[in-house]
Amino acid sequence: MMLSFGKIKKYIFKLIGHSFFWVIIYFFYNYFLGFGSNQKTYIQSFSAFLMPVTITISYFVVCFLVPKYLLKKLYKNFILYTIYTLILSIYAIILTVLFALVYLADLNPENASPITKTLPFIILGVFFVVLIVVSLSLILHNYKSIVKNEDLKNKILKTQLQLKEQELKLLKMQIHPHFLFNSLNTIYGFALKKGDEAPEMILKLSNLLDYILYQIEKPTVSLENEINHLEDYISLEKLRFHDTLEVNLIKGDDISEMYIAPMLLIPFVENSFKHGAIIDGCLAIMIAVKRNSEMLFFEVENSVLEKTNDSTGIGLENIKKRLEMLYPNAYTLEINRTYKLFKVQLAININGLKTHKNVDES
Repeated sequence: MMLSFGKIKKYIFKLIGHSFFWVIIYFFYNYFLGFGSNQKTYIQSFSAFLMPVTITISYFVVCFLVPKYLLKKLYKNFILYTIYTLILSIYAIILTVLFALVYLADLNPENASPITKTLPFIILGVFFVVLIVVSLSLILHNYKSIVKNEDLKNKILKTQLQLKEQELKLLKMQIHPHFLFNSLNTIYGFALKKGDEAPEMILKLSNLLDYILYQIEKPTVSLENEINHLEDYISLEKLRFHDTLEVNLIKGDDISEMYIAPMLLIPFVENSFKHGAIIDGCLAIMIAVKRNSEMLFFEVENSVLEKTNDSTGIGLENIKKRLEMLYPNAYTLEINRTYKLFKVQLAININGLKTHKNVDES
């Protein structure tokens, strides 16, 4: 298999880096062994003899003992084989020193030049270099592990974000048909009766469709815009219920310049119409929207029968999931059912929205 240019380039840089390191070690040996000696040529040759054994021991520990035992946390085996390596290394260093002394003296002891370091110091010097190599190798390994873990975390976070976005889009898609089904059902009923309200209902529905199709894709819309479309929806329902509906919409004095996620309030109101009950000839619904500098307070109450199914449809379940994704740890939602009354209370810190872009171009 042919290596790619990138891998070849990587290996070349690695080879250059290792070579540069061992050149530094060679000069270290020259300084270490030649300190206090005038025999520079002899010391340079002697240092050159120590390089192969030093390199062999270093790479054996770094490439075999460390990854096979130490990094796998096989500490007993690592200690055992390190002791074996230590014994064999001392033996190899002694043989190297003896061979260097004999070779550099041309097999004549009288030609030998004395070195300033004894054999134990030479052995310690070699092991000091090996220790440096192992330490650098572990530091590099830890750095690569940290970088790899960060990359993995980023990939996981990116995947989770993509999944959340897909789930949020799915929830929005579920809101569309749910809302449209209820509205079209109402218009269909009036069409069957040939009621005069049908054209007006279609006009109101078209406004809501514009909001659903174009505004819901934006990260945020103004609270004022959301409430305006909320009023359109209420008007649509008033045409359906006629005199059997009593809606009280309470708006705060200042609802401008606050932005929220689109289609966040309408599902609560829609749920009150769908699951509310006409008691004593009237479906009573109360809606309140208030705000302060950072908080939005929204409340919906509707009359219900004393004994009904607790199911609230997909509307509230979807909105709970959207709130958790859009305003994590930045909202409170209380849903209470009392005698003939169903109540929803929502408080949102608008600064907790994950997407802070305020877009409202209707």
